[in-house]
Amino acid sequence: MDNSSTHDFVEKVHDTQEKAEKNKKHQKENPGNKLPGKQHSTNK
Repeated sequence: MDNSSTHDFVEKVHDTQEKAEKNKKHQKENPGNKLPGKQHSTNK
């Protein structure tokens, strides 16, 4: 396997993990700021 593509893959994984961590922290900081889940649509 090409070494540079392995490096790219690892970089992408780390980036994804960082974003996930930030999202978790952000949710804990603002528990009241969650977007409401989609419920049954009211437009008929």
